[in-house]
Parts: sequence; structure tokens; C-alpha cells
Amino acid sequence: MAERRAKITEDPLIGRLKETVKNIRENSTRNLEKLLEKAEESFQDNDIEFYIAENGEEANHIIYDIVKDERIIAKSKSNTLTEINLVNFLEKKGLEVIETDLGDRIIQLTDDRPVHPTAPALHFNMQEIADIITEKLKVKVEANPEDIMETIKADVLRKLENVKVGITGANAVAAYDGSIVMVHNEGNIGLLSLKDTHIIVFGIDKLVGTLEDAISVAKLETAYATGSRVPSYISVVSGPSKTADIQKILLKNMYGPRRVVAIALDNGRSKAPLECLWCIGCGTCITSCPIYNVVGYDFGYNGYLGGRGVAFTNFIEGERASFDAGIYMCTLCSRCTITCPLEIPIADIIEEVRCQVQRAGYRLDVHKNIIKNIKETGTPFKGGNLKDSKWTSNV
Repeated sequence: MAERRAKITEDPLIGRLKETVKNIRENSTRNLEKLLEKAEESFQDNDIEFYIAENGEEANHIIYDIVKDERIIAKSKSNTLTEINLVNFLEKKGLEVIETDLGDRIIQLTDDRPVHPTAPALHFNMQEIADIITEKLKVKVEANPEDIMETIKADVLRKLENVKVGITGANAVAAYDGSIVMVHNEGNIGLLSLKDTHIIVFGIDKLVGTLEDAISVAKLETAYATGSRVPSYISVVSGPSKTADIQKILLKNMYGPRRVVAIALDNGRSKAPLECLWCIGCGTCITSCPIYNVVGYDFGYNGYLGGRGVAFTNFIEGERASFDAGIYMCTLCSRCTITCPLEIPIADIIEEVRCQVQRAGYRLDVHKNIIKNIKETGTPFKGGNLKDSKWTSNV
């Protein structure tokens, strides 16, 4: 995939698309308040219920109020839904939640964590996946990709027969058009968007101006995430299913949902640096990160992996969470910025977040020892003799 991505990203058309999307994201993040107002107005015009959730707890309760009478619901891959711990929240309320993306369903069967935003089960080999399926689904499956896919697909489709609510994320949201754009290759979002109720949760940073802007974001994300010019599917939802084919009488719930609900999540985004909100979720920064490639998902938090993830965590969960996610692991090499299609200055953001984390009192033991040594000996090293050095004056 890396070779395919490298080839397509060298295309001049993709180069121009990068500049277009960078302008779109810069303008959108500067005008989030205005875009939220327009989205609320446009969604209302399109008969989409619209909520703004200040934090994950509020978003979860909005969702639960909608689905509380259900026994089982289904969801697609979504970093935003992982961010708010929706599955754990609903399961504690007694609901069964089915992951429909192949990789996420494998992860769900293992109670493990995803290792990449677009390839969550990348850390399991073929035999391990086959063994997981045999154990959890009580179905003997051979260690080859076709058998694995068909077995999980059959299990998910069987469960979907009893599902009335589908929950998805979004890749981009067109505020002026009241349209939500979702990218997928497996076709599962199409299945979920046909349920009686379709709930879509997205961070306010996903807002852009028009549908054309949203499609541009989706195309660039696909190029960098998978090395393809376009995904298998780009789903656009602009309202409930309806028809007026009988004497122009408007009827809802033809083949798709009677009810579409959009939930815009803040959860610290309004406090984050604008550059941190430019991200389109392609995951290129993660695959190019030397730290992530050594330590894996220990360098990240709750679906947001790599340098940008640990920095973003500070605004979602606070300094302690960012510290625990590995804010001091980053080498500040800036490979993430070099490979990022929008050139997000992640190292600069991390340095600022480190200052906030340090001021909040969270330091590595080795840093504490260095400070102690400087105070006692005038050098970072034990046994130094520069106690009166100028380097100790501001410690």
C-alpha cells in the first residue's frame, strides 16, 4: 500500500487537491461557529434532527435516549465513537452493539484495541484471526482471507436482520447543504444508513462549507489512507428516505430511514489549536512515525494514535490523559508533518502541549531527576560541580 500511495500522491492532480483541501480546512476551522449555525439551519431544512454535544457524556446520553428501547444496534468504524466510548456506555446499559467493519469486528471479538484508524486489526496475523473466530463464533475457519471474510460477514448479516438503528461517523459535513459525507469500501455504511433510524456522530472539526468541499476532503483522505483515487463508496446523507411518487404526496421511510439524527461533538475541539483540527484522518502520520512503529498503540489514546493523537488528547481529556498517552515519547522529528497532506505542524503543537502538561505537574521520573541534579550540582548529571552555574538560575 505504501508504494501505491507514494505513486498516487506524486500525481499533479493530487498535488492541486492538497492545496484545495488545505484552504478548505483552514477556512473551516477559522469559522466553526458560523458553520455550526449554518449546519443547524440546513439540517432542519432537510428534516434531519440536529444536536450539539459539549462532551462525550452528553453525546452518549443523546444517543441512549434514542436507542434505549432497542436490544441490539449496529455501528461502523468511527474514531469519534471510539473517543466517547459509546460501545462501553451502551453495553453497560444492557444493549448489544455490533461492529460491522471487518477489522473492528475482529477487534471486538478480542477485546483488544485498534492499531490504525483504517486498519484496526493490522497487528493480528492470519492464523491468529482464524483462531479468534473459531473460539468466539464457534465456527471452524481456515486461515485464509476469503474464509475469514465470509465467516464474519455471514455472522454480521445475520445479526443485522434484527437491527433497527445504525450508528456511523462522518468524514466531512457540508454545513451550507446539510449533507453528511461518509467514505467506505466494505459497503456496511450503506446497510446501516437503510435502517429505520440512522444516527451520525461527528466532531465539529469535520464541518466544511459545501458538499463540493466535503467531497474534496473525502477524495484526499482516500488517496493518502489507501493509495486509491476514490473509495468504493462515498455515501451522502441529506435527509430521511422519502418519496412523492403517489400524487406528489410526501411519504417517509421508503427503503431507508424514517429518522436521521446528526450529533456534532465539541469535546474540547473549540479549545484546540486550529492546526490540530485540520486533520482529515488519513493515518499517514501514524505509519510514518518511528515511535509508533516501535511501541504501537501505547503511543496514543482511545482511537487517536501517534503524535497528533497524544496532543489532541490534551484538549479532549486533559493534561493527565495526554501525559499517559505518551506526550514525552515523541522525538519531534517531524516526519508526521512531512508526510501529512496538510502539513500539520504536529511537533510544534506537541511542544506547546508539553508545556501545559509540565505546568500541570506531570513529568517523567527521569525529568524530575534531571531537575533535582541541576538544583543540587549545577548539571543534569549526579556528582557535578557547577552548582553556581548560570544554568541553575531559572530552575
